[in-house]
Amino acid sequence: MSHETAPGGSVTLAGELEEKLLLHDGAPSPAKCSSGAVPQKRGVVPEGADYRERFVKVYDRLRDELVADDSCELTDEARRWVAQMIDYNVPGGKLNRGMSVIDSYLLLKQGSEVTEDEFFLACVLGWCMEWFQACALLLDDIMDDSHTRRDRICWYKRPEVGLAGINDGILLKCHIARLIKKYFREKPYYTDIAELWTGVALQTSHGQMLDLISTRNGAHNLTKYSIEGYQRIVKYKTSYYSFYLPVASALLLTGAKLDNFSGLRDILVEMGVYFQAQDDYLDCFADPSTTGKIGTDIEDHKCSWLIVQALGQADCNQIEVLQNCYGKKDSSSVSKVKSTYSALDLKGIFSEFEDRAYKNLVASIEAQQDPAVQEILKSFLKKIHRRKK
Repeated sequence: MSHETAPGGSVTLAGELEEKLLLHDGAPSPAKCSSGAVPQKRGVVPEGADYRERFVKVYDRLRDELVADDSCELTDEARRWVAQMIDYNVPGGKLNRGMSVIDSYLLLKQGSEVTEDEFFLACVLGWCMEWFQACALLLDDIMDDSHTRRDRICWYKRPEVGLAGINDGILLKCHIARLIKKYFREKPYYTDIAELWTGVALQTSHGQMLDLISTRNGAHNLTKYSIEGYQRIVKYKTSYYSFYLPVASALLLTGAKLDNFSGLRDILVEMGVYFQAQDDYLDCFADPSTTGKIGTDIEDHKCSWLIVQALGQADCNQIEVLQNCYGKKDSSSVSKVKSTYSALDLKGIFSEFEDRAYKNLVASIEAQQDPAVQEILKSFLKKIHRRKK
């Protein structure tokens, strides 16, 4: 088996892992970081520190701990597979979801010292976000028969992987529960953290199911696609895990109760719908060399923002073209769909939608009373507004 590495770490053999992990038994510190430095147990994270660099360094430790997990009698070959699989799928993205936990936590803790231990725990949940994302992308690529992800071939498309990648996706999801139990079971908010992550995982799976059912029904009758159905899919498939989960996790780390932040949740869910509409637009119109992915929503018969808008604007002839060509794999059919999109000026319609969504979100954010919550929401909106990938 060849051993490829991804940004953030390299494959470590089981013997080396056992030696490294003798240095710590699950407590956040003292522990030797991947940089070789030993953080002080009660040290304070300095202001102006390179938080992203610190976050990235935690990856190696978590990956190594999971590979060395003794809950199952894995062979050396199996451990090498797990290490390679994690390295291929978890790091290498933009890390926006993981860093959202860090950024949100630090904004909520403004005016208070953040210890090394506290920052490490935020990093653990941040990497749980990246594990969640990796699981979602890996399984989604299989279901969509995608070819590329993050500028390279999808994991399941590698000849030695194939549909065994399904089990790898399940394993990534199990890793999250393992990490949360290891690092938070003694915390007073452990139950809240566990229930949050379990609940969002269920919502995301339901969202994926709604997407698959909608795609199947739309394949028989394209006009079954509607804006209401689209928003329902996005709310559960994308919004809760990509936008609400990182902020809710940060809130729980500070000891807050999520029941007091329903307004924040609603804004983040709305932001997720805006984000997914962007994703759908980029899938069709963006340069794959910029996004790192070849868009396949048209070929996959997806209930996307673009097709929903097109159906609402098209005349009888254009609807007939869409009915005959949408969901077809051949380049001629895809070109006809894109030509119809252009004739309907979906680029212009999307630009108007984006301006309107942005203004509505700004108004909702300004209505929030908590300054820290406002800053969190503003930071999210700034990251996604008019994004190109």
